[in-house]
Amino acid sequence: MTPFFSTTLSTIILTNLALIAFAANSILCRMALGSENASAWGFTAIRLSSAAAMLIVILSAQRFYLIKKNPDSLKAVSTEKGSIISAICLVIYVLGFSLAYLSLDTATGALILFSAVQLTMMAWGIYQREHLSRLQWLAFLIALLGFIYLMSPSATLPSSSAAGLMAISGIAWGVYSIRGKTTLSPLRATGFNFIYSLIAVPILFIIAVMAKESLNFHTILLACASGALASGVGYSLWYWALPNLKSSQAAIVQLCVPIIAAILGFVVLFEHITGRFLLTSTIILGAVLIFLISRPKILIG
Repeated sequence: MTPFFSTTLSTIILTNLALIAFAANSILCRMALGSENASAWGFTAIRLSSAAAMLIVILSAQRFYLIKKNPDSLKAVSTEKGSIISAICLVIYVLGFSLAYLSLDTATGALILFSAVQLTMMAWGIYQREHLSRLQWLAFLIALLGFIYLMSPSATLPSSSAAGLMAISGIAWGVYSIRGKTTLSPLRATGFNFIYSLIAVPILFIIAVMAKESLNFHTILLACASGALASGVGYSLWYWALPNLKSSQAAIVQLCVPIIAAILGFVVLFEHITGRFLLTSTIILGAVLIFLISRPKILIG
């Protein structure tokens, strides 16, 4: 096998595994929080803690490897320490995500999250006065209208507050992604941001106790899987594949995440994929795709 095919194949595998991990976060959260009196606050605390622990291990392994193989690269990224503001965005994202999935089904939650992230990044580009073609303006407006339709009351959206929380979660992740564009090492920055987020963990546990939420072994196990595997390992796989992807490719393949989440919800939790979901996902994902193809610069970090 030639080096080109070896690199291409490994990139495809890593990318697909990362996308599955991102979608798995939705299904793991829904599995843990779908029951009555589930502890969204406790789930969030454990997810942040397990993700931080996994990323510490991964960053330590990365540091050991760079010391042996490429010390210059280590020096180049060693100044990257993340930021408190990004860590706050991270906590808001994870907490809003958990609280929303107390009521939302897997597919709807994932689509709201993805749509809010993309619209936040599109809006930031507009705010920065990036030049947009007429087609891009049309795509943005269609995506926005599709999002408004998605957020309107329906049988699949029984709680407007839950939808709002997921939208806030998506906005927070969009801001986190925008800030991540300027980092020297996105993986290292994410690792440090998760470590900073541990400051919020005791507060989250205190709120869980005060709310008398139950935190059983099943919830703890799923929270650890969501944090350590779907988040910690998932982000690592993504940032490993990212250097071999064009910006347009990286942005476009993430259109698959809500679809994968919907399929997982259907297969694992037997959730129905409604006609409304198919319509809104087609409108929003199609509009985002047109926007990205027209200007391949948006990248979720």
